[in-house]
Amino acid sequence: MLQTTWIALLLGFWSSLYLLDAFLKSKKSSSRQYLHFLDKTGLSVSICQLRWYSPAFNRCFLRLGQWRPAFLRLWFTAGVFFALVTMLLSVFLLSLLAFNTVRQKPVEQQVLTPVMPGVNLPSSQIWYYLLTLLVCGILHEVGHAVAAVREQVRVNGFGLFMLIMYPGAFVDLSSEHLQVVSPLRQLRIYCAGVWHNFIIVVTAILILWSLPVVLLPFYSTGHAVAITSVAENSAVSGPRGLIVGESLTGVGDCQVRSVEDWHECILTSMKEPSLGHCLPVHLIKELNTTPKNWSQPLEGEIDCCNMTSDTHLCFLYHTRTSQHAHFACLPARTTTDRPVCKLQSDCYLPGTEVACVYPSVDNETKLLRVFHGRRPPLLFLGHPLDLFYSVSVSQYVPNSSLVPLNLPYVVETFCKYLISLSGALVILNVVPCYALDGQFICHAFIELALRSSVPDPDLRGAIYTLIILFGTLLLALNVIFAMWALFLW
Repeated sequence: MLQTTWIALLLGFWSSLYLLDAFLKSKKSSSRQYLHFLDKTGLSVSICQLRWYSPAFNRCFLRLGQWRPAFLRLWFTAGVFFALVTMLLSVFLLSLLAFNTVRQKPVEQQVLTPVMPGVNLPSSQIWYYLLTLLVCGILHEVGHAVAAVREQVRVNGFGLFMLIMYPGAFVDLSSEHLQVVSPLRQLRIYCAGVWHNFIIVVTAILILWSLPVVLLPFYSTGHAVAITSVAENSAVSGPRGLIVGESLTGVGDCQVRSVEDWHECILTSMKEPSLGHCLPVHLIKELNTTPKNWSQPLEGEIDCCNMTSDTHLCFLYHTRTSQHAHFACLPARTTTDRPVCKLQSDCYLPGTEVACVYPSVDNETKLLRVFHGRRPPLLFLGHPLDLFYSVSVSQYVPNSSLVPLNLPYVVETFCKYLISLSGALVILNVVPCYALDGQFICHAFIELALRSSVPDPDLRGAIYTLIILFGTLLLALNVIFAMWALFLW
């Protein structure tokens, strides 16, 4: 229902914008002013697309392209080698994926996965996704522009666009200048985009790797995790529950020092039975509030408290004189404050009979003590996965209340999106396919490599056309398989 609403809103917005643009252009009283406004601002509207174009950054590109010419020549030449090697690897990878999918139907092993907001992209992550696309697109096109200036190709302008809900960037280069420069210089220009996308990936990896060191003066790690969010109306929310910003140090007898520990503690609590607590038998009898008319059912879940109190829970235990299970309705806080035990033999007190009391719950329900902050541990009764999905944690614990709690998460998430999306742009953009950089890279490389050995331009053109058709078909097959895996498998 939510996806349908978003689609309707998007279609309504673009339809209204397009109709408004057509109306203002056709109305005599406002068409001249409106066209002057569009020409002055560089805006243009088409079906499901809004574009902005301007030559305002040309001088900036000119300065960047003239900075350290020898270094830039080496820099963009390295980009040519990278793009050509990546093109071979990308074609091999996509061919292998398509072959395996056709031969073995391993759709679940499909590596190329389209990212669709509302389908496999959480709504909370959409802004990271859109910002990453915009950053990757801008730096990709800046690479083309700077390389063009370096190779004496005129840059006419730079622009941004919004296609439905996907942002992007483009650079307008002089086609006349591009056609007259050598194939090697063309390659430096065409390969600069994917080369910069690769640099984005490397930079994001370095930031992730150095993040603990950079944040060390402001955050501590290795002794606890910080609670970054708590689901509303969950079993652990509210004034007595977990609070955002607190440090979480343990679940039961499992210590939590990192996010990995948190995951492991939840998994361990699911596999192992709830822990017991050592309690003297005479104290059990004193604290027991089981109704006098309660009788043990022959089968099913046993609740000796009859759900009469939020502070008490039914526990079972054994005594030395009787091997039968005994049940007692005991205050949960008082009972769980006693020493932990797994077996009856773990409890021993000279001169006193001590029993190991266990929560009387089903196999999936657990009684967990969640240690957080400086307050008494939170008692959680339920499935451990409910606790896991209700709480989000970070391994970075702020050293001060003035330090932003979510800053490490924001940086980590953004870097991960940069790595995945910019890396995907590298793999896809170098494929020799129509409308992608790989098309122009392939043409320039054929002219560079075959001009002397294959002097006939028609034959070189036929070779280029065959390669482009193969690359287009290969990419189309992988996209179809990926969409099939996403929606139908």
